[in-house]
Amino acid sequence: MGTLNHLSLGWLTPALSYLMACTGAALGLRCTLRGLAASGPARRNWLITAAAAIGSGIWTMHFVAMFGFTVDGTELRYNVPLTVLSLVVAVLVTGLGLTVVCYGRHRGLSLLSGGVTTGLGVAAMHYLGMAALRMHGGLHYDAGTVALSVLIAVGAATAALWAAVTIRNVYTAAAAAMAMGLAVSCMHYTGMAAVHVRLEPTRTVLGGVSPMEFVFPLAVGLGSFLFLASAFVALSPTAQERAGYREAGELAVEEVPAAPPHPERAWHEPTPAAAGRRDAERHDRAA
Repeated sequence: MGTLNHLSLGWLTPALSYLMACTGAALGLRCTLRGLAASGPARRNWLITAAAAIGSGIWTMHFVAMFGFTVDGTELRYNVPLTVLSLVVAVLVTGLGLTVVCYGRHRGLSLLSGGVTTGLGVAAMHYLGMAALRMHGGLHYDAGTVALSVLIAVGAATAALWAAVTIRNVYTAAAAAMAMGLAVSCMHYTGMAAVHVRLEPTRTVLGGVSPMEFVFPLAVGLGSFLFLASAFVALSPTAQERAGYREAGELAVEEVPAAPPHPERAWHEPTPAAAGRRDAERHDRAA
């Protein structure tokens, strides 16, 4: 059995991964709220952004935490296609859950269906990411702990979706994002607690890439996307604010007084009295 270490870099990786999970959750909840207030293509675009935010936030949280995971006696590498597939699954399944919630007619049933779908997607992302791990040995899981991690994922997803469609206060939404980030982190480390490694001494070269060659640049890129998108969404006006701006603009147009005649035009246009004298002169000359 290999000796596992989940905190080889100390508390840096848990803290940073939690920050990424909170950022993705906050951005996703905000975009979902914007989507609920919109309609047509605008709603679809907001939900796509929300799915990308939550999915990439969870994925980044997982692999940032994995930087602190080591196994004595073997190096760790990652299979690139499976790693990318885990990201795609996280985004697509999250998007499916959000769609069920935002377009469903029965709120309670939609929340339950969306929460189960999104939670299973989060769990699938985690275990696909673990399946991408390459080492001189094999991974084995404790079934009971795996089931517990899936339940945590479903509960966290359901609570997050409920918060997305219910909470309107900014401070409460921030608290909900922090709670969701904590739940996702708990799901990750619960799933990692189920892992057991059986080493197989061999001299064969491991396939895949090291974390610094592929996972780290991708995690940095997604993290930058989350922070930049958060700034954009925070600064963009809501539907209510845009409606207020339009109403204020219409009132301003109505209050503008009619413009006086142009000075040059007024100089050349004769007054009624002058026009009358001019017509009389023309009549006398004709006589």
